[in-house]
Amino acid sequence: MPLTDPCHRIPPVVKSVHLIAVCGTAMGALAAMLKEMGLTVTGSDRNVYPPMSTFLAQRGIKVQEGFLPAHLSHRPDLVVVGNAVSRDNPEVEAVGRLGLSYCSMPEALNHFAAAGKETLLVAGTHGKTTTSSLLAWLLYAADVDPTYMIGGILNNFNGNYRLGQGDYFVVEGDEYDTAYFDKGPKFLHYRPKAAVLTSVEFDHADIFNDLAHVKSAFGLFLERMAPDSILLAYDDDVHIETLLPRATCRIECYGRTPQADWRLGKVVLAPPETRFEVWRKGKLFGDFTTHMIGDHNLMNTLAALGVAHHLGIEAATLARGLADFRGIKRRQEVRGVRRGIVVIDDFAHHPSAVRETVRAVKTFYGDRRLTAVFEPRTNTSMRNVFQETYATCFDPADQICIRQPPLLKKIPDGERFSSKQLVADLQGRGRAAHYFPDTDTIIDFLVKDAREGDVILIMSNGGFDNIHARLLEALL
Repeated sequence: MPLTDPCHRIPPVVKSVHLIAVCGTAMGALAAMLKEMGLTVTGSDRNVYPPMSTFLAQRGIKVQEGFLPAHLSHRPDLVVVGNAVSRDNPEVEAVGRLGLSYCSMPEALNHFAAAGKETLLVAGTHGKTTTSSLLAWLLYAADVDPTYMIGGILNNFNGNYRLGQGDYFVVEGDEYDTAYFDKGPKFLHYRPKAAVLTSVEFDHADIFNDLAHVKSAFGLFLERMAPDSILLAYDDDVHIETLLPRATCRIECYGRTPQADWRLGKVVLAPPETRFEVWRKGKLFGDFTTHMIGDHNLMNTLAALGVAHHLGIEAATLARGLADFRGIKRRQEVRGVRRGIVVIDDFAHHPSAVRETVRAVKTFYGDRRLTAVFEPRTNTSMRNVFQETYATCFDPADQICIRQPPLLKKIPDGERFSSKQLVADLQGRGRAAHYFPDTDTIIDFLVKDAREGDVILIMSNGGFDNIHARLLEALL
């Protein structure tokens, strides 16, 4: 189906929708949103298992195992094609034969969820999920009643989507490609009234060739922002600085520099809270309290506060909302405490995210011994593009456990990341680092090694063989 295919459209009237690869986090949330809007929703996927299978079943969404042309025999009004789906997928081929209308996930989200609303978008290599979650919660706490779609589970809502009756739609602007028929970033489908740009670094090595390729995508996004929109940009990122001249919209910067429009002031660590000042254009905007930890999360908070303020929400209201924010699952989430040992789960995988997360946890927990456990799992971290860089990311940790990448066969031989080499490099820097071939050996080591007062930080973008629950059980 070429890009000019007349079937690549959303019909004026849609009553039934089928989603190919419905069990992805975003696709599952979209399916649930469409169901709540009153549409008949079906889906298919190869990996139909909990928690997504349960999530969809509880919402009355029929999910069929595998990709078969028969799944489209009811001729839905619209087929949404997930970005993991290839052109030769049997259901995609059936869409063409049957002449069914089809679109991508962001096209559907923009058409249905964002219709009639002003879009608030958060983009950047890091911090998208936290910043967009914060913004969605701050608007909700201020009785603005937003709609949102985010890549993480907000603990306040126990979900990653919501249909609100208010004027705003909050979305995490993913730079990953849209679909096999649209290789552009997902965020290009939105026209935000306000946007945040948190950071620009090389990532998604399976999609982008190099940093210049990544910057071209973000640059195009900035060029497309409307002149009457506003961009909040992090002020300590050299790559963002080089891109800002491409934007024609209003720009405000946030960070720590004296010239920042939104500036972080005095910070006080008072576990389990962090208290801090926010200054706006040289004047104290307000005093705030958060349960999140780390400088990077304070930057994310500055951005969310800035957008919310531009929507007319007062500082005192924002302070009350922020104090009640309970974070996002898999973002420095304490999974449990056993024998005085704290087990934390985090999504960090890019070197910058790993560095900031390790530093934040060590700073917050002070003198307690910190063990950092890392599983390289993404298409980027399993490549050797950051082989040397990772060796500099774990310095605050008292010891480091590195797992062999579980899906390394997906990567060509000459491009593969070496966990053994990383451990050798860490040891060469004087760090107490250990290599492990699998998850079982990590759990065995931690059970024998951990002692009361330790903090164990586990970092991976995947399930990591359910290591968190298994470790907590073994520590009993």
